[in-house]
Amino acid sequence: MKTAGPTRFHHAIFVLVTLFYWASLYTYVPILSPYLEHLGASYSFAGLVLGSYGLVQIVLRLPLGIASDRMKVRKPYIMLGMLTTTISCVLFTLGGHLGWTLAGRIISGIGASTWAAYTVLYASYFRQEQATRAMSLISLLTASGQLIGMSISGYLVKQWGWGATFWAGGVIGLTGLLLSLWIHEPKEGVSREPIRMKDLLQVMKEPLLLKVSLLSILAHSVLFITMFGFTPSHALTLGASQLDLTYLVFAFMIPHAISNYLSGRVLAPRFGAWTIVLIGFVCSAACTAAISMVSSFSMLVVTQMFNGLFQGLHFPLLLTLVIQKIRQDKRATAMGFYQAVYAVGMFAGPFLAGWINEWGGLKSGFYFAGILGFIAAGLTVIWGSKERKAEARASKLQSGTTASM
Repeated sequence: MKTAGPTRFHHAIFVLVTLFYWASLYTYVPILSPYLEHLGASYSFAGLVLGSYGLVQIVLRLPLGIASDRMKVRKPYIMLGMLTTTISCVLFTLGGHLGWTLAGRIISGIGASTWAAYTVLYASYFRQEQATRAMSLISLLTASGQLIGMSISGYLVKQWGWGATFWAGGVIGLTGLLLSLWIHEPKEGVSREPIRMKDLLQVMKEPLLLKVSLLSILAHSVLFITMFGFTPSHALTLGASQLDLTYLVFAFMIPHAISNYLSGRVLAPRFGAWTIVLIGFVCSAACTAAISMVSSFSMLVVTQMFNGLFQGLHFPLLLTLVIQKIRQDKRATAMGFYQAVYAVGMFAGPFLAGWINEWGGLKSGFYFAGILGFIAAGLTVIWGSKERKAEARASKLQSGTTASM
């Protein structure tokens, strides 16, 4: 016998838990690299701390998703996510020893690895034909939670010191953990076919999936070197205060959210997905390289407004392209592979930039990120051209077949 479906109360609880989850994960992100410098960390160690968040997800995202599918339960994984984000913030509050910062960031990677459970459970709250609406809403919650968390960090540091940001993230995470006790999950669980190794190997043979995954690795590398990495540190070298980091966050995240929304709904249908992805990579690469060239905080804010705007163009389109040629029954497998693979960029980007900064100074890491963006743009030109030609041939062949019938 099936249990009653989710009520408005259950929807509200899920929305709040999701907001708290992302806010707790991202509360300290804008001040993390400056905080590591404050503790005396080298750029290479800072890159390791920043990148460890992605490294853990490379290892855990897929196995946790498979385990959740096999057990047909999502709520325990959601609670695990809230618990680990809380513990992560608490570890940062211990301060004084750089080892605690690395441990805290590793634990936050465990929390981020549980995200698939959120998306699967929330999708079950809606009818099959409302799946797109469910994913749009949860994407909005993700961006909103990140923005809320990141926007308060600079203010908290300015008013009460570095530790205040981590304590705030811990309180947000603990509140979300307590609220997650009321999350609704059917007693019979939410069934989804677990990813099987043979399916994984099969989808990995699709060239477009591998190409888009590589582009996403490069895109995430740039993002986690810049706004989620070393850009806040560079802002402080230009004379910004900790409170100014809040303005930097808004300058990047608001255009990022707007272009995220417009790219798939307005721009791609009119100009083509590959064209918009190319524009996003070229312009964001230029804006990223420009970070090293500006001489004032106000100019840095301007570059980040455009950087947020252009980086927001390609992320949702890559998500669409990755499953474009995948059969409906294999799309969950392809998405699981894609999400695990793009975490390579979250790790490799800041990790390599940290070593480059150690050798050539903070500015050199942004030049490196700009180069990665231009490499992605070059690959987009080559692969996008091939895909468009293949689509044109297929369309011509289909037209000829239809005409002969």
